[in-house]
Amino acid sequence: MPVAVPVPVEASTFVRSDDPKGLKFEKISDAVDDINVAKLKAKAEADAYAQSEFDASKDKETFRQFVDSNESSRQFYIEQHTKQTVEFNLEARRKAFEKPRAEMGIWEAMELLNTLVDASDPDTDATQIEHLLQTAEAMRKDGKPEWMQVTGLIHDLGKLLYFFGSDGQWDVVGDTFVVGAQIPTDKIVYSDTFTENPDMTHPVYSTKYGIYKPNCGLDNIMISWGHDEYLYLVMKEQSSLPKAALNMIRFHSFYPWHRERAYTYFENEDDKQTLADVLAFNPYDLYSKSDSRPVAAELKPYYEGLIAEFFPEKIKW
Repeated sequence: MPVAVPVPVEASTFVRSDDPKGLKFEKISDAVDDINVAKLKAKAEADAYAQSEFDASKDKETFRQFVDSNESSRQFYIEQHTKQTVEFNLEARRKAFEKPRAEMGIWEAMELLNTLVDASDPDTDATQIEHLLQTAEAMRKDGKPEWMQVTGLIHDLGKLLYFFGSDGQWDVVGDTFVVGAQIPTDKIVYSDTFTENPDMTHPVYSTKYGIYKPNCGLDNIMISWGHDEYLYLVMKEQSSLPKAALNMIRFHSFYPWHRERAYTYFENEDDKQTLADVLAFNPYDLYSKSDSRPVAAELKPYYEGLIAEFFPEKIKW
């Protein structure tokens, strides 16, 4: 019987006609990160002046001005908050897994993402593969376990979804929230941009618990579709990563929950650990970009060793 020869993935297959160099995607991804970094800094400074209501209010106002001035992000979130419905989310999950878009290993997927987002743009601080390596290397430097290092290495690979036929940027990046239950708009960035979402007036989806039960656990709720949820579902079935790693992947953009503490009425006892997992991960994602740009060729042997521990040779994407 002849041995099947792996067919290399051809990057040109996944180039988007509406964003051939991936720069529109990169720009909005960075803008989303900038908002979350700004909010975390504002919160940290407010906490430092816990005795001063004036300082806390001033910090909130500074952040509000930063958000209000970021028009591209606002337009992005208008689209996301309008289109992320229960109906869309069910269909997105069906389409994503009806057949594999590609079969490739982890490092190959990293190189594909790196190829599809043009790093030659002068506004790009680091390539996609450099950001992944920066995240992993920051964890390695701090002595984090190998499973966490490799989680940092892969955490953004779900962004391949953009090149696998997503409807746009709004269903790939951005802060996530629960679909199928009342949306706590006061805990979500650009809280006034949900007005056109039909689920807001749905007789079930607009209620506090919606289609869920109190304390059902976060494992049992549907998170708005994007690169986190996609990668989580891929890795849940095709890796040996521990539950903590899967939590980090799935919930690291779920800011309304882990930062603003919305949706606590869905938590169960296990979600105390889920929260600890996500909070341990997020600083490395947001703050790992530095002046030190890793050299992929030098680090590849080490990370290929880790990859072999937790993943099969090929993954169906």
